Amino acid sequence: MPSLKDLKNRIGSVKSTQKITKAKQMVAAAKLRRAEEAATAARPYAERIESVLANLAAGMSGGAQGPKLLTGTGKDETHLLVVATADRGLCGAFNSSIARLARERVVKLQGEGKKVKIFCVGTKGYDQLKRLYGELIVKNIDFKDSKQVGFDNARTIADSVLDLYDAGEFDVATVFFGRFQSVIAQVPTATQIIPAKPPVAEGDEATTDVAPYDYEPDEEQILTTLLPRYVAVQVFRALLENAASEQAASMTAMDNATRNAGDLIDKLNLQYNRARQAQITTELVEIIAGAESV
Repeated sequence: MPSLKDLKNRIGSVKSTQKITKAKQMVAAAKLRRAEEAATAARPYAERIESVLANLAAGMSGGAQGPKLLTGTGKDETHLLVVATADRGLCGAFNSSIARLARERVVKLQGEGKKVKIFCVGTKGYDQLKRLYGELIVKNIDFKDSKQVGFDNARTIADSVLDLYDAGEFDVATVFFGRFQSVIAQVPTATQIIPAKPPVAEGDEATTDVAPYDYEPDEEQILTTLLPRYVAVQVFRALLENAASEQAASMTAMDNATRNAGDLIDKLNLQYNRARQAQITTELVEIIAGAESV
């Protein structure tokens, strides 16, 4: 049984940990609002560029080849998985859930006889994936020195991915990230970015007026310019969703840790009081026994 001094030191240690988790929770709550607003504001732009892309693709003439970013290489042999996670921990299962989704995709693709390459964005995803798939990782980028994710960060990643594509290193690229749904729900998501998959109209819209605009220059030239930006926008959207999801997961995890620390302190205090009471009782019995023997 631990001594009173050991229990007192343990209580002090847990209280110090509780102060840290509480402070981390407050910091995450302060950052969450801004990150959520940025992620929400980026969604309409990303959706709109997808619809423009779909309109341009539908308006191309039947004999047009189209840019390689849209039509693909004609093969489906090598897949690049762009796994975007956080650079820091203390955010529950946020990073591990994205890494797990990427591992499941690796197993599935390898089971189909495909070749897999991994592009890690963020330290935590790299640390988890290198244990099993270190030989598949072709590049790792982190933003530890960046206070806030910006479009320049996304463009850096997109340019690296496009350089690999132009060099014939892969046929299909998919980005993995945590889509922010609510403070308590962040959904691991995989989105194909190369070749681009514009949304397809449903119902009657699929057969009538799929391209109601006339473009100058022609659609193929516009797509050649637009597609690299589309890739950068999709990466930027993933980074913003990740930033909001990370802060939400961190706030929830630190709130749970603070509550658990409080419960542990209560249990330790109860154990300390019982041990102290037992020690006092033992001392009283010894005093009374000594007095009676005199």
